Amino acid sequence: MSTKVFVDGQEGTTGLKIFEYLSQRGDVDVIRIDDAKRKDLDERRRLINASDVTFLCLPDVASRESASLVDNGRTVLIDASTAFRTHADWAYGLPELARAQRERVRNSKRIAVPGCHASAFVLAMRPLVEAGIVPADFAAHSYSLTGYSGGGKKMIAEYEAGGNAKLDSPRPYALGLAHKHLPEMAAHTGLKSAPVFTPIVGSFYKGLAVTTYFSPSQLARRVTPQDVQALFAEYYQGEAFVRVAPFNADDNLDSGFFDVQANNDTNRVDLFVFGNDERFVTVARLDNLGKGASGAAIQCMNLAIGADERSGLIG
Repeated sequence: MSTKVFVDGQEGTTGLKIFEYLSQRGDVDVIRIDDAKRKDLDERRRLINASDVTFLCLPDVASRESASLVDNGRTVLIDASTAFRTHADWAYGLPELARAQRERVRNSKRIAVPGCHASAFVLAMRPLVEAGIVPADFAAHSYSLTGYSGGGKKMIAEYEAGGNAKLDSPRPYALGLAHKHLPEMAAHTGLKSAPVFTPIVGSFYKGLAVTTYFSPSQLARRVTPQDVQALFAEYYQGEAFVRVAPFNADDNLDSGFFDVQANNDTNRVDLFVFGNDERFVTVARLDNLGKGASGAAIQCMNLAIGADERSGLIG
């Protein structure tokens, strides 16, 4: 029996990518809203409640409105906005987060898809906090390199139109240090406060890597970079979508340079540790439209409907 799926917000970047994933599936029946009725509240209510799964690919306010339209106990909502990522009644859609998280996602009717930067940061930080290596009051400092598709349709159009030399160089943004992913970066790592975080958008379509800095003097107990790599490997052993690279800079770099785009078109996160006994960094790489958004949403849907978690996804 097919799963009936509705995408509320079907014209945005995330919604379009979810449709691309769904179009390859034989086990789902996609319900589409007529273009003329996309803002019709009653029609959206009808389709949401007719679905087994509804993806919310909307701004925060609109996502909250759509969530309020459900009047049955059957429909699973999978929200791609920031509206519910730290809400106690919503499962955080990162099955690899902790041992019990996969079952929480599987059994929830309300799932919040993590932000792209947050997914990378959390997956690299959470094991260190749980192991007691990073103290809860750790002052984390991170930056992210990301493709312009993360900025949505307007930014994509600006980059692809060409003719603007300012877009040729990397562009740091969110320099008020209040990026919208910060609350979940603290809430789902065990840190008491969010990191000092600066994202940088580059003139490439997609791909993302978050780098976080560590000094032994900041840690609760002394570890080497090799210890951290071994911890990651144990923590994520058996995970289909998390790959921990060996501690080997020569193999992990291309003539000394890091490839931000190597995970594009996959649902995989790669974790790396670089450095020495005096200082080290972790780097988490993913496709910001895959594991950073739409791919993660499909992974959550697979769990919610009892399908193979890997269905339709590339690891």
